[in-house]
Order: sequence, then structure tokens, then C-alpha cells
Amino acid sequence: MTEKLMAGGCQCGRIRYEAVIRDDKAYLCHCTYCRRATGNVSVAFKNVPQADVRWATREPDWYQSSPIARRPFCPQCGTPLGFTYLDGTNIDLTVGSFDDPGFFRPTSNFAIDTKLAAWEDTSHLPGMRADEHQPLTDRWVAATGRLPD
Repeated sequence: MTEKLMAGGCQCGRIRYEAVIRDDKAYLCHCTYCRRATGNVSVAFKNVPQADVRWATREPDWYQSSPIARRPFCPQCGTPLGFTYLDGTNIDLTVGSFDDPGFFRPTSNFAIDTKLAAWEDTSHLPGMRADEHQPLTDRWVAATGRLPD
């Protein structure tokens, strides 16, 4: 695969970045720190050299989440944007913060010793499209005058 410049950022748009991406491989981290930092059962990351990331609008704020690591985030909307070791040369960007997160595919799991087994396979659960949930679409139309994207 050829390298590709991909963009991403936080929910409110205050923090935007561009990253050189060399492949579509990503991973899921199940560690307690990542779960708490993102408020989720796991987090999807894309690991890239820090030198390949450019903060396009402004530098994010950083939170030192442990004695060995820190995490970039938007101070306005709270979006978690990644993880890096204090002495590291790479950064893990949150897959969900990319404009095109569907480009990536999970290739491994990390910290499987703390993985939450009940969330491993949710394919058997019923599902609903967001645009099929009338209370949601009604709220969007009332607030914006249009249907959600």
C-alpha cells in the first residue's frame, strides 16, 4: 500500500490533525487505563510515528494518564484523540477520531488479560439504524431544521 495522508479531529472541530498512514492495520486496546480514558469497553487505535502527525488547527491539550504515558484531547468537547508513552516516538491515534475510520481494520488485541468477555462478540444483538429512531430524528430536525448526517 502507498502512503496516504488522512485527516481527523475532535467532535467540535477545534482540534484537527493530518497523519501519514502507511497501512490499514489498527488494534483494540482493552487495558483499564484506555477504558477509563475513553469511557468505553475498549478503544481502537492506529499507531503512527509522531513525526507523521501534524496538528493542523492547534495543538491538543495533554493529560498525563499514568507515570509512563500521556493522552491528547480537546479541552472544549473532551474528545480523546490518542495515547503516547512519555519517552515514545510513536503515537496511537483513536480510530474514531479519523474522518474516515472505516478505512482501518482491526488486526490485533492488546491487554487481553483485562478484556471484558461479555463485549467480545455483539453480532448476535438486535440492531437499529439511527435514522429509524424517530425521537432522535425529531430532535435533530427541531434543533437544526434538517435530518442528521
